[in-house]
Amino acid sequence: MSAPLPGSHSAEVVVLGLGPAGRALTHRAAAAGLDVIAIDTHPARRWTPTYSAWLDELPEWLPRAVIASVTDTPAAWTTKRHAIDRTYCVLDTSALQDALTAPTARTLTGTAAAVTPTSVILTDGTLIRARTVVDARGSTGVAGLAEQTAFGVIVDREIGEPVLEGSGAWFMDWRPDNGTDSAAVPSFLYAVSLGPDSILLEETCLVGRPPLDPRELHARLQTRLANRGVTLAGTEDIERVRFPVQAPPREPGERGVLRIGARSSAMHPATGYSVAAALCATDGVVDALRTQRRTRSVSTWAVGRLRDLGLRTTLGLAPELVPEFFASFFDLPTSLQRAYLSGRSDAVGTAHAMTRMFPSLPTAARLAIARTLIGKGNRGTKVDISVASRES
Repeated sequence: MSAPLPGSHSAEVVVLGLGPAGRALTHRAAAAGLDVIAIDTHPARRWTPTYSAWLDELPEWLPRAVIASVTDTPAAWTTKRHAIDRTYCVLDTSALQDALTAPTARTLTGTAAAVTPTSVILTDGTLIRARTVVDARGSTGVAGLAEQTAFGVIVDREIGEPVLEGSGAWFMDWRPDNGTDSAAVPSFLYAVSLGPDSILLEETCLVGRPPLDPRELHARLQTRLANRGVTLAGTEDIERVRFPVQAPPREPGERGVLRIGARSSAMHPATGYSVAAALCATDGVVDALRTQRRTRSVSTWAVGRLRDLGLRTTLGLAPELVPEFFASFFDLPTSLQRAYLSGRSDAVGTAHAMTRMFPSLPTAARLAIARTLIGKGNRGTKVDISVASRES
């Protein structure tokens, strides 16, 4: 690599964005001996969202101290109660951020104005050259993408415990006690322990375009909790969730730029999961950066297309069919649930999960899938709904 010019920098790897994906890649790449420059508009900003994951998704190198709570008994309620045979956990957001340190990496404060596979120009004119530029800026703030929205409150354990009804967590609870009728845009209750003393109770609209307003979700949550004997004081800590579940289109000149995290196929378009997938994929990306080989396989590409089909399929579902759709999903064997939710390169397992669901769906849902397959499933639809997630 040539020597940098005045007002410029150079490195083997430049990472744009220091959210979970970018910070994890910077951490692992620097630990592997790569020369890394990380760029972020606010590199010292503390993270505040709640990040959750299936325990089997987390990489071995991640310290277990970053896990705030674990439940071996998560459940879902669709048209009936489902026990989910998979351990679920909530991460300690602050501890996760602190664990992803990279003392040998250089950090620049700035905003990218132009990005190519081997260079970044910041808005102040600074030029950064690299063998590889990795874009980890996420997709928040990009207009026109389908988004997940939620409104939640954090309550003391003695208040929230009865809502769990003996489950370690409600991964999804679609029961119709939130004050809406069957024709309304559906939302569900997500309830999970944040630690020994507190529980998050959150009304969630999985995916909307346009997204469901958090004020509506707030009202629904209040109604749902009141129907379950919980009255909020109004002084509880609040969590507001709004993020795209689709990767943004590439800007001119960005073709060929490596993307990771929520800006890439690691963002599950039918769930909103991306953090665990990004963490788990980091070492593979670092190895590819060291050897200069491709980071994306044909199987990974195929899974991305199948997941996108799953998202578009549900565009045609009438709201009253949504609980039945998820009932079919949670009746799948755990191995197929895992393949669809977490198997980023398991094209066979993902396809098997989707085809296994089809015969058990109501006729109207099967017709919606057929319309999608012939290219008519998303015309005139305002709301997208798919399999669940919690990553704010």
